[in-house]
Amino acid sequence: MTVRNRRPFFYLAVAVICILLVLPVITFMINAFAFRWFYPQFIPAEWSLQAWERLQLIPPEGERTLTNWLALLGSSDVIDALVVSLVIGVGVTLFSVVIGLPAARALGMHKFRGKRIVEFMILAPTIVPSIAFVLGLNINFIRWELSGSLFGVALVHLVPVMPYVVLTLSGVFANYNPDFEDQARTLGAGPLRTFWYVTLPAIFPGIVVAALFAFLVSWSQYLLTFLIGAGRVITLPILLFASASGGNNAVIAVMSLIFIAPAILTLLVTSRYLSGESGAVGGFGRI
Repeated sequence: MTVRNRRPFFYLAVAVICILLVLPVITFMINAFAFRWFYPQFIPAEWSLQAWERLQLIPPEGERTLTNWLALLGSSDVIDALVVSLVIGVGVTLFSVVIGLPAARALGMHKFRGKRIVEFMILAPTIVPSIAFVLGLNINFIRWELSGSLFGVALVHLVPVMPYVVLTLSGVFANYNPDFEDQARTLGAGPLRTFWYVTLPAIFPGIVVAALFAFLVSWSQYLLTFLIGAGRVITLPILLFASASGGNNAVIAVMSLIFIAPAILTLLVTSRYLSGESGAVGGFGRI
């Protein structure tokens, strides 16, 4: 079979994958605005914003004034949980990239005895079940008074996040040419100037991809947040699991849409860097 004959099958496979990915979102969209949608109705007979009003995401009908809209910012548990999730996710992403860069550079550019063991130890949190290490960490976090705090939750999120960041960036540094840095220093650039104008532009696509993984992994954490947060740190996954037990499909759909929206937005913003092309081997900025 020629390459041209394979194209229809390729396009068909892509179309099927896209449908499977988009279909749940469409279902959430319909359920979020549906009212009294019963089988065997194909589409809802009535539409309503009742679920959005119940979650205090929009004011009740007839009371949608600017004052009431602003009042929701301090009274909606969903908005509060969204802010907490964003603060933790962004903080974990920044810390993981800063911490992971030196380790990734060492693993990607140097060969040393025991390198495979180090790589396995970094990968271990993705292999060991979360419940296995979080219970042990929880005891220490209580002793250190980190349990129930934003910092404690962000700190424990680094455990499953760091393998993705370090291994992604180490792959970037494996293709990185350090000769550009030597040339920059020969021309009189200091360490900070070399990093800013040479190293950072070269590895920036890899940093974006690593940051994407870090944010998505931290954003979706439930068990770690539930145990380390001790019921005082409420994120969107915590609220989503709580609403799922209520049995209200419209409320669950609204919560699900709010939960996946930042992840989809982050994926769209960083999609240009997911093509596999990296500047790690290429040129650098103006010194």
